[in-house]
Amino acid sequence: MATATFHQSIVSFASPSSTISQCGFKIDSSLSFTSKKINFCKIKAMASVSYNNTLLSPSKTIPDNTLKKPNEAALILIRHGESLWNEKNLFTGCVDVPLTEKGVEEAIEAGKRISNIPVDVIFTSSLIRAQMTAMLAMIQHRRKKVPIILHDESEQAKTWSQVFSDETKNQSIPVIPAWQLNERMYGELQGLNKQETAERYGKQQVHEWRRSYDIPPPKGESLEMCAERAVAYFQDNIEPKLAAGKNVMIAAHGNSLRSIIMYLDKLTCQEVISLELSTGIPLLYIFKEGKFMKRGSPVGPTEAGVYAYTKRLAQYRQKLEEDSEVICS
Repeated sequence: MATATFHQSIVSFASPSSTISQCGFKIDSSLSFTSKKINFCKIKAMASVSYNNTLLSPSKTIPDNTLKKPNEAALILIRHGESLWNEKNLFTGCVDVPLTEKGVEEAIEAGKRISNIPVDVIFTSSLIRAQMTAMLAMIQHRRKKVPIILHDESEQAKTWSQVFSDETKNQSIPVIPAWQLNERMYGELQGLNKQETAERYGKQQVHEWRRSYDIPPPKGESLEMCAERAVAYFQDNIEPKLAAGKNVMIAAHGNSLRSIIMYLDKLTCQEVISLELSTGIPLLYIFKEGKFMKRGSPVGPTEAGVYAYTKRLAQYRQKLEEDSEVICS
């Protein structure tokens, strides 16, 4: 069970010119802002965002611009299961390594926890450990829809992976890989043993590289740098899906997910550095009327608490039960 602690704080965006509205937030012109850089230590939430949402309906294809009565959508965050380099205590970063046997089991367990929560679209990083986690988790889902990875690296890739059956599309869930959701790049530390690195550079120095907000390791990314790309991608690509009523799952990494949680929970740069995420433990948020409401981790597919988060989730679970009874009869 994740032991992550969440704290509330005040956050603000920054911009170089006159005050404008972007993604439902006001941008203060008095603060410095370059190349769309987001300074999370200066973010001040303007919690007056409003969106037009649609009903939880994972069995239907709903355009993102569909205008219906405002409602809610589910957001599931999952840190990938244990990787081979986690097991060996190596700095992994953006090196693309797969899951261990334990990691596979963690992904399957995560899938069981979210098996009654609707999923319309999946976002993953471009790294195999996150994609394995997403696929293994969805094998456990009661809708039995097939995750299909979308390829947009070239026109040929798009053409060759095209699905032409509407029926098949309705029984599928698109999976969108994005490098912006990758783990932060650890630079010259990647592939080094964490204990040996601490002995070489000193525990305090390595602790600063790993846990400070704005101090990057040699030739690598700080958490602040990781947050800039991950949160910008979330705002531009994922939040509009939620606003359109799509239920979203994100399978990613410790630091990219910490960055997104920092945005969702309005954490300060001091609070986020103490945030810990366990591998393979899903976290559920409800997006409603432009606001994110944290609901913790679903504890198991048979326990009532999983379905008591909202009326919509309870209705979705009831529909799954009814469909199951029809199939069995």
